[in-house]
Amino acid sequence: MISALGKDKAVRIFLTITASTSLVVVGLIFLFLGKEAFPFILDPGLHKLVSTNWNPVSFQEEAFGIIPLITGSLLVTFLATLFAVPFGVAGAVYISEIASPVEREFLKPFIELLAGIPSVVIGFFGLMILAPFVKETFNLPTGLTALTGALLLALMAVPTIITVSEDAIQSVPTSFKSASFALGATRLQTLIRVTIPAALSGITAAVMLGMGRVVGETMAVMMVTGNAAIITGNPFGSVRTMTATIAAEMGEVPFGSEHYRALFWVGIVLLIATFLLNFVAIQVMKKYREAT
Repeated sequence: MISALGKDKAVRIFLTITASTSLVVVGLIFLFLGKEAFPFILDPGLHKLVSTNWNPVSFQEEAFGIIPLITGSLLVTFLATLFAVPFGVAGAVYISEIASPVEREFLKPFIELLAGIPSVVIGFFGLMILAPFVKETFNLPTGLTALTGALLLALMAVPTIITVSEDAIQSVPTSFKSASFALGATRLQTLIRVTIPAALSGITAAVMLGMGRVVGETMAVMMVTGNAAIITGNPFGSVRTMTATIAAEMGEVPFGSEHYRALFWVGIVLLIATFLLNFVAIQVMKKYREAT
């Protein structure tokens, strides 16, 4: 019979292997992207990627500048963060500190349901309802703008921000609040000056995770942002994100072409951005847990 020590060792080895699988998968993804993108360095060269024109299908001169795609992604992400953070943090504060148990049990399933709605369904809602609303409200020639995409992405990021922020707020020691009440602070003063500052690291991690969801979203932004590969800081203008470019063009691009390699470089930039956002969120969350 296998001894208890042998069983523990076998279980430990099994868990180590399963935990290492994610590292192997991520490493293989980077390896695959690098393998497909590397020939672009030799011909036509990386300098082609830093131009301000993305026109990979042209009878005159093909252009593979990813700067418009990066600025479009940054603009949509920035606007979505502006919308999502106040609503997400306020929702987390209300559910954690103000709502009654009945309200909490009523609201949380709806938040989880919102997080589970497929992005293409949300994109369809944005295309049919939100885009016409933006067009009429701001008297625009089209409702397919960066603002429309940002509103949809904010809607998708809010559940993540609420869930993680709520956990951070609930982790604040009760003694902090009791001490504040003992000093004569009101409930609102305690909330603003004690609870939220104490949970700030966790809330910051929630925001970073929400941004990671926004940066990596594809279908919703592809459907409502207009897909114009131009450099603009105007929220009422059409833009094109990196994710939308890959989704729209990868299925039709000739295998092994310069266009094909350029799309892999877009994927590498996107993967690095997502990796950095998640890394920062994990580090912030780790410091928060150590502090509490």
